Amino acid sequence: MYQQRIIPCLLIHKQGLVKTIKFKNPVYVGDPLNAIRLFNEKEVDELIVLDIDASRENKEPNYNFIEDIASECFMPLCYGGGIKTIDQIRKIFSLGVEKVSLSSAALENPKLIIEASKIFGKQSIVVVIDVKKSILGKPLVYTYNGTKNNKKDAVVWAKEAQDLLGAGEIVINSIDQDGMMKGYDIELISKITKQIDTPVIALGGAGSLNDIKDVIHKADASAAAAGSLFVFTGIHKAVLINYPKRKEIEAILEPV
Repeated sequence: MYQQRIIPCLLIHKQGLVKTIKFKNPVYVGDPLNAIRLFNEKEVDELIVLDIDASRENKEPNYNFIEDIASECFMPLCYGGGIKTIDQIRKIFSLGVEKVSLSSAALENPKLIIEASKIFGKQSIVVVIDVKKSILGKPLVYTYNGTKNNKKDAVVWAKEAQDLLGAGEIVINSIDQDGMMKGYDIELISKITKQIDTPVIALGGAGSLNDIKDVIHKADASAAAAGSLFVFTGIHKAVLINYPKRKEIEAILEPV
């Protein structure tokens, strides 16, 4: 049985912490290192940090920046952005990162996932699937920060990532729900968790702790990740780093 988790997800654009809506118009909300320090104090379960520029701009991961993040981070850290090779993964792990996430590279070079899982252990290799629904409601996989439609069904790809590639965890990131704070795509997450045994992390749409409770209990997500929920507060979305208290987390995760 996997431990259920609640995970802040930080988006990095030009080394700043940003928030997006449906993967567009990144708005600067602060210094990511300061955010990590505050999350340390709040004893978060885990942290996901995604560089939204690197793959789209065909850039090497910024190792100095990754080292700065890892040195500040006292909780398990998953980093993604611009990763294409085993050597890059090895270097990122050497900087103190526990997991790496792969999106475009997983689709373009599936053997990378297989090899990385064998070398570093599947628990450290995360496949991120960015999903946008077509007009007919089909969940399609997008890469390069939502700019490339791969015309591949997200449920099919999640199963392939598990069965054929050996991904240790799979993040389902809804482009349609991103930044909307109106709840996760429960239907999509449910379809995927019914198809695979690999832990599924839901991302995109959390606007309240009830949304997290719903995706864990109604859709069987192993973890709920969120961005806006943990960096904004109030109807005017004032920037405030926050995270539920331990008693709130226990209430969310308690079987219903």
